[in-house]
Amino acid sequence: MTSNRLRERYAKEVVPALQKEFGYKNVNAIPRVVKIVVNMGLGEATQNVKLVDVATDELARITGQKPVTTRAKKSIAAFKVRKGMPIGTMVTLRGERMYEFLDRLVSVALPRVRDFRGISPRGFDGRGNYTLGLRDQLIFPEIDYMKVDKARGMNVSVITTARTDEEARRLLQLMGLPFRAN
Repeated sequence: MTSNRLRERYAKEVVPALQKEFGYKNVNAIPRVVKIVVNMGLGEATQNVKLVDVATDELARITGQKPVTTRAKKSIAAFKVRKGMPIGTMVTLRGERMYEFLDRLVSVALPRVRDFRGISPRGFDGRGNYTLGLRDQLIFPEIDYMKVDKARGMNVSVITTARTDEEARRLLQLMGLPFRAN
């Protein structure tokens, strides 16, 4: 088991800071990141099923874990979608891989976004979870620029044990997510 920068930072800096700021009596009440779900929706896969394989490969390179293909739950004629068609790919990261991915997202990928001024503080759902939309996969160094046929976006959802958005925002700020001030 490898030691991880972000996990050590959480234990040494984030936990004491959150305990002091919110006055937690019990160590188990302190918010922590439970899992990260990376989802890539592929609307254009209804015309070309091979796109699912390409997107799955890219997501596997980015996250270091094999993604699952998500399929349509019901048919929608207006979108030419049949029940059971592959319409996306997703991966759920926990433990070491989760911390490693979050570390790479914060320190490598986000600084590579063009005209980056910080991530939107509006992505919280009211229960302490945060979702971030990324426009293209090229911000990750694992993706080879020459092999990409089309820029595909993805959603990164960070699920925490925080009870409120305020606690979750502070947790993610202390872990290094650069929120925009607005």
